[in-house]
Amino acid sequence: MSYRASLFQRLLDESSSDDDDENYFAEAQKFQCYSEPERKHGGSVPGHVVKYRDREGGHLQMCQDYLEDDSTYSATDFRRRYRMRRELFKRIMDAVEDHDDYFKQKINAAHTVGLSCFQKVTSVFRVLTYGIPADATDEYVRIGESTVFESLRKFVKAVIELFEDEYLRSPNENDVARLLAIGEQRGFPGMLGCIDCMHWRWKNCPSGWAGQYSGHLHEPTIILEAVASQDLWIWHAFFGLPGSHNDINVLHRSPLFAKLAEGQAPEVQYSINGHDYKMGYYLADGIYPSWATFVKTIPAPQGNKRKYFAKAQEAVRKDVERAFGDLQSRFAIVRGPARYWDEETLGDIMKACVIMHNMIVEDEGELDPNERFEFGGENVEPSHDQHPDLDNFIETHKKIRDNETHHQLQEDLVEHLWQHHADQY
Repeated sequence: MSYRASLFQRLLDESSSDDDDENYFAEAQKFQCYSEPERKHGGSVPGHVVKYRDREGGHLQMCQDYLEDDSTYSATDFRRRYRMRRELFKRIMDAVEDHDDYFKQKINAAHTVGLSCFQKVTSVFRVLTYGIPADATDEYVRIGESTVFESLRKFVKAVIELFEDEYLRSPNENDVARLLAIGEQRGFPGMLGCIDCMHWRWKNCPSGWAGQYSGHLHEPTIILEAVASQDLWIWHAFFGLPGSHNDINVLHRSPLFAKLAEGQAPEVQYSINGHDYKMGYYLADGIYPSWATFVKTIPAPQGNKRKYFAKAQEAVRKDVERAFGDLQSRFAIVRGPARYWDEETLGDIMKACVIMHNMIVEDEGELDPNERFEFGGENVEPSHDQHPDLDNFIETHKKIRDNETHHQLQEDLVEHLWQHHADQY
């Protein structure tokens, strides 16, 4: 007689005592645990219906629509729907496929062909560029909702790992020289870009955190601090602080000036109105502190010179606002409410969107690439000086926050703009 049958017979035996019954029931539960195999992740789900989506047919149709030489939709259609040229998209897709085995097309044990890399990446781009729910990609891409979520998380991580070092780098010597040359041409010698913050609404913020993440917008948001240049390249992106912070709080936690204070950033030397300066600066709005590394507008300016400076500063400072607008128009997911639950995924999405935004700027650009180097600025000299010891670190930190230098720089720029760029703005 089998163990199952003998156990069942003993349970039916009325002559057994209560203690014996307890032992038998405990033994039965133990037997049930061992007899049921542990369910593996990804197994069948009760009530789940397997849909035949014709993945191969969907892949072929998508290739005919967009990737073939005689594709149904033109390069202009591709650019509008994917927010980038076909060549750049293929470069990103091929790099991601080589980097992460998840994106390679596979055949399972039932000899069923899986989704192609093009299908997975297209579904991700639909979510990123249109901000649509994951389930909305199913009809065309032939992909399930859960697979879209998984593809999205893996895609943004792959983009960060592959391209962050190049497309979200701090300015190197060549970058600094180019930025300073552009600043000089626009009447702001020593300018490295414009700084500001953007709020991304977090729709699915846990209710217990809602107060912490709610600020002047009266709803949960997460803040992105960014520095952008005239060509809309984003040189610095610091994301993740709750929306209850203001721009000053974000700045104090930002690594923007960390390399400069440690002596690891390329220093600059330039002269304005007879005064020498050794640190670049960013154009900022009025909430930012009066540091040597910021140039702000003049509220209620008096006199033609100061009015002209305020007009020029506010016009040039729009670069970062334009960069935010471009980022949100290309990737609608960061314009609408964030529907994900964890901060890590939101941070990866934002960083990947900034990286791809910079890749598009490099690929297409707003300016002629040669135009960036036409005005070199003879007084721009990137420096190799390093400040490894603590005393120099403290001294540099004080110079960054020097209030007197801030006001002197502002006065020099007022004169410089009036004398040399009076008809530019």
